[in-house]
Amino acid sequence: MNSMTGYGFKETVVDNTQISVEIKSVNNRFLDLNINLPPFLNPLEAKIRKIVSEKVTRGKVDVTIRVKDMNSTAKVVADTEAAVMYAEEISKIAAALGRSGEIPLSLIISQDGVLNVTHEYDAERYWERIEPVFGEVFDAFLQDRIREGENLKKDLLAKLDVLDKCAAFFSEWLPKMESKFKEQIETKFRELLGEHVDENRIMSEVAAMLVRYTINEEVVRLRSHLEVLRKEFSENKTPGKRIDFICQEANREINTIGSKNQFTEVGAMVVNAKDALENIREQSKNVE
Repeated sequence: MNSMTGYGFKETVVDNTQISVEIKSVNNRFLDLNINLPPFLNPLEAKIRKIVSEKVTRGKVDVTIRVKDMNSTAKVVADTEAAVMYAEEISKIAAALGRSGEIPLSLIISQDGVLNVTHEYDAERYWERIEPVFGEVFDAFLQDRIREGENLKKDLLAKLDVLDKCAAFFSEWLPKMESKFKEQIETKFRELLGEHVDENRIMSEVAAMLVRYTINEEVVRLRSHLEVLRKEFSENKTPGKRIDFICQEANREINTIGSKNQFTEVGAMVVNAKDALENIREQSKNVE
């Protein structure tokens, strides 16, 4: 079980290139992957997206990579023909204004197109330097999600233990409910009829009450849902969506038990069950 929150960062120098890699994630219903690269590294986006999406299925993930060359990658090319034309035209302007003298070289080379600066970037060669740094940061990011996921799992299992105890309490109360229904009905009959009580009539009324208020089916289904939840916690590496669905089903059974309940003791346990289940649903929003 992994958390949807994680973080990894490293900044280092590889072959005279300063490389910075940061990966962070927060909760999100689906995988929302944002990759931030310098424009000249955009050809690497598909490669990085594939690596991340193979390991991460949910969460808003931001990957930021920055590079800075310690040695210049600039290539300067002089356009001498443009320089000559600029010089000739500037000389014409000077003559028209009645000025003479040598034209400053700085004036010529400052004109557009005289000196052209380009940078030679090879995205794949940069990837050879970035890849080991990215791999280290990505591993740290995944380990952070795993570590936080283990903490979430402990909390979820603790809440599931509470629900198991609630379900066991409901099961224990099934025969008690029959006994209490019989006691209540018998008391009312004796208040009305004294000692002339028909036991068959009492049993008939108890049976009718049990048909209306028994929670046996709901308890059986609730226990089944809790077993599935425990299995998801233990065996499914990405149970987030399933947890929420199963909790909805379990909540339906708990609500039905509460609506049928006629006893204070059971009502108190229904409140405990709903509280524990709500905590599980909230935590499931942090689980991948």
